[in-house]
Amino acid sequence: MTSKKRKKTSNSWQKALFLLTITFLLLINNVSLSTKQISIGQFVAAQSRDASNIIQRENLARGYSQVGKLEEAIQEWAKVITYYRQAGNNKQVGRLKIEQAQVYSRLGQPRNAIELLCNPDTEKKCDSDSSIEIARSFKDEIGEIAAMGALGDAYRLAGDYKVSVSYLEQSLQKAQKLKNIGLPKSILSGVLNGLGNVHISLAQVKYRQANSVTSSGDDGTTFINDAQEEDSKAINYLQQNLEIVRTQNNVLGIVRSLQRIIPLYYRNNETAKAKTSLLEAINLLDKLPETRARVYATINLANLLQPPIDAVSRITCPAPSLQKTELLLQAVNIGQRLQDFRAESFALGELGHIYECQQDYPKAMEITRTARLAAEKSLKAQDSLYLWEWQAARILKAQGKTSEAISVYDQAVKTLESIRSDFLTANRDIQLDFRDTVEPIYRELVALRLSTEQPIQTVSKSVASKENKNKSNNFTYILRTIDSLKLAELQNYFGDDCIIVPIQTESINEIADKSSKTAFINTVVLNNKTAVILTLPGGENRYSSIPVARQEFNNKINEFRKGLEAIRDNDEFDSTLAGDIYNWLIKPFEEFLKPEEIKTLVFSQDGVLRSVPMAALYDSVSKKYLIQKYAIATIPGLNLTDIRPLNRQNLKILALGLSEDAFLKDRNAVIPGLDDVPNELNAILEKIPGKKLLNAEFTASRLEAELKKQSYPIIHIATHGEFGAEPEETYIITGEKELMSRQNKTLNFNQLEQKIRRVTRNNKQLELLTLTACKTARGDERATLGLAGVAIQAGARSALASLWSIPDAPTAEIAKVFYEKLSSNRNISKAEALQAAQIALIEGKYTHPANWAPFILIGNWL
Repeated sequence: MTSKKRKKTSNSWQKALFLLTITFLLLINNVSLSTKQISIGQFVAAQSRDASNIIQRENLARGYSQVGKLEEAIQEWAKVITYYRQAGNNKQVGRLKIEQAQVYSRLGQPRNAIELLCNPDTEKKCDSDSSIEIARSFKDEIGEIAAMGALGDAYRLAGDYKVSVSYLEQSLQKAQKLKNIGLPKSILSGVLNGLGNVHISLAQVKYRQANSVTSSGDDGTTFINDAQEEDSKAINYLQQNLEIVRTQNNVLGIVRSLQRIIPLYYRNNETAKAKTSLLEAINLLDKLPETRARVYATINLANLLQPPIDAVSRITCPAPSLQKTELLLQAVNIGQRLQDFRAESFALGELGHIYECQQDYPKAMEITRTARLAAEKSLKAQDSLYLWEWQAARILKAQGKTSEAISVYDQAVKTLESIRSDFLTANRDIQLDFRDTVEPIYRELVALRLSTEQPIQTVSKSVASKENKNKSNNFTYILRTIDSLKLAELQNYFGDDCIIVPIQTESINEIADKSSKTAFINTVVLNNKTAVILTLPGGENRYSSIPVARQEFNNKINEFRKGLEAIRDNDEFDSTLAGDIYNWLIKPFEEFLKPEEIKTLVFSQDGVLRSVPMAALYDSVSKKYLIQKYAIATIPGLNLTDIRPLNRQNLKILALGLSEDAFLKDRNAVIPGLDDVPNELNAILEKIPGKKLLNAEFTASRLEAELKKQSYPIIHIATHGEFGAEPEETYIITGEKELMSRQNKTLNFNQLEQKIRRVTRNNKQLELLTLTACKTARGDERATLGLAGVAIQAGARSALASLWSIPDAPTAEIAKVFYEKLSSNRNISKAEALQAAQIALIEGKYTHPANWAPFILIGNWL
C-alpha cells in the first residue's frame, strides 16, 4: 500500500472512529447524555495538546476508550469529573462516573466500577457520592437507569450473577416506564443486552455443573433444565434488543447482538434460526466501516460457521470451510490497513489454526509466526501473543520436535503469566474461555516434559537457589508449572479483580530441602494418565504414572467419595476402592515413605482428587488408613502457602455457631439445627480463651464488631454452609433473621471474606479459620476451590473444613480433640493435631470414615 493510500485509509478510519465516539452510550458504548459535536480536526488536536475545552476532554476520553486505550480514558475521565465537581455540576459528575465505571469494567476491574456506581456499605446501601445516589438526589431518572444498568454489568463481570440480575431488572423496569417519554433507546438496548449476557453466564454455570455431575455418574437433568431456562431468558432479552437496534439501523449493534444469540440457537437445537442469523450478520459486515470492531466481528462470525458445541475448543478441528478462510483473510487485510496489530494478530492466528488442522504444518507455522510478529509489535496484544506461541508449540510437537516445542510452551506460559490478572478478568472483544485457552497450555507442557522422564526414577538433588542447577532439573520446571496452573485456577474461580498474589517464592525442592520428616505429593490429571510426583526431604523427586484415561480415573474417584458418604447404621466400610486408590497414589513410593523417616504428607491435588480426603486411603497390607500412618495436609499450591510455624503467643478464638433450625426462603428449605454445637463451642473455649457468639448472637454485625475490638488468631464457625461451583454460591447461615420473612440471613463468600479480612490488618495474622458444618457442592470440581479460596482471600494461613456434612456429635469430638492437642503440646503441628483427633474417632465409636475423613487441613500444616 502506498503512503498516500495509507494516509487516506487512516483519515477514513479516524472519521469513522470519531462518529462512533461521540455517540458512545452506556453498556453498548452509548452513555453520553449531554455532549455537542466537535470537528475531527479538533478531536485529533486534543490528543496532542492539553485541551482547554471540557467537551473536547470528554470526547477525548471516549476516543481513548473506543480505541482500547483504557488507562488513558480513565485518567481523562478523572480530570473531567474533577472539573464538573469544582464547577458545582454534581448531576453531570454522577453521569460521567457511569462512563468511567464502564471503562473500569472493560479493563477487568469491576470492583472499581461498583465503587463508582454504588460503593455499597455493609447494609448494601449505596454511598451518597455514587452515581446511583447522585441521580436519585437530582431525580435524574435517566441517569439512575443508566447507573443501575452499568452496575448490573459490573456485578456480572465480578461473578455476582444474582446481584447483577437484580440491578439489571430494576433498571429495565424503570426504563420501560420511560421508553416512550424521552429515554434514549440505546440505554434500553444496553440494559436488555446486559440481561442477555448475565443469563448466558448463568446458563454456562449450569451446563458446566451438568457435565460434571454426569461425568461422576449422577443425574444432571436438573442442571440441564436450569441451564435451558437461563438460555431461554437470554434469547428473549437479546431478541428484544435486536428489535431496538434494527429500528435504529445500528449495524454494529445488530451484528454484535446476532453474535451473542447464534450460539444459543445452536445450543437449543434451533439450527435454522442460527444459520439465518449467521447469514444476516455476515451480509452486514460490508456495511460496517473498516474499524477494529469490524475485524473482531468478522473473526467471531468466522468461528461461528461451525456450531460452537462442535468447534468450541482451539485444540479441536472443525470441518474445513472455504468461507471461514475467506472471512479471516478479510479480517487480516483490514487489520493490516488499520495498522491494528492486535486485531491483525488474532485474524492471522485463527487462519494459522486452519492450516494446523489440515496438518499443513509448514504453512501453519509460517502464518502463526506472522501472527506472533504482529502481536509483538503492540504491548496491548500480549493476550493474543501467548495464543500463537501456544499454537506454534503444538505444531512443533506434532512435528516431533519435542525440545523446541517445550521451549515455545515455556515462552507461552511466561507471556500468559505476565498478563494473567488482566486476562482472567477483562471484558474481551474476542471471547476466550479459561478451560479452552489457559488450562490446556499448562497441562500440555507438563505432559510433554513428563514424556522425557521415566516413572519411579531418582532425580539428583536440586539446589534451586543456584540457577544453573535449577535449569538442569526438569522436575523443578514441572512442579513450578503445576503450581502456576493451580494459581490460575483459583484466580479464574474468583473471576473478579481481587488478584491473588503468590506469597511463597521458594520452590518445592528448596522447601523440602529444609523440611525434615515432611514429604510433598503433587498430582496432575492428564488426558491419558495421572502423574504423581513425590518430593522428599532434601529435595529429591520421584515420579509415578497412573496409566488410566481421565474419565475412567474420575469415575473411580467419584465412586470412592460416594462410598465414603453413604453411611448407614451398622454399615461397615468397604475398603476396596480406598485400597485401589492407595495403590495408585501411595504404594509406588512406599519404600521412600518409611514412617520413622516421614511423619507428614502434604498433598497438592488436581481436578477430582481435590474432592476426596486422602486420610481415608487404605493400606490393605498393614490394615491401616493413611491417616493412621501419617499426618496429612492439603495445599492449594505451594506458592500460596505461608510455611511459618504456628504463632502460639496470645492465642484467642472467636467461636460462632448455630444450633437452632434455620429457614432459607430462597432455597425453600428448613435446615435442622445442630444440637451439639453448644457443647462443641464450650469444649473449645475450655482449651483456648476467647468469645462465643451462639444463635441470635451470631450475626454479621456482631462478627464484624468483635473483629474490630481485638485480634482473634483463630475463628471457629459451626454452622451449615456450602462451597459452591461459583463464589456467590458459597455461603454460611447465621443466626440473624429477616424481620418480615423470618428467614435466616446468610453470608456469601465475598461478605465473609471482607469481614474476616479486618483481622489481617495492622499485621494481625489469622492463623486458622475452621468451618465444621459446611460441605462442598456435588456436581463441579470447582466447588472444592471454595475451600481454599475462603482461607486465601481472608488472609488465613490455614483452614480446617469438611468436604461434606456429617453428624454434629463426631464433629464436636473432632474439634474438641484437635484444639486440646493444639493447646496442650507446643511441639505438635496442626496436621498432627488433626491426625490425633481423627485417630481418636477411628479407635472410638465413630469408626466409619464418613465420620472423620471429610475433615481436611488446607494450607499451613505446621
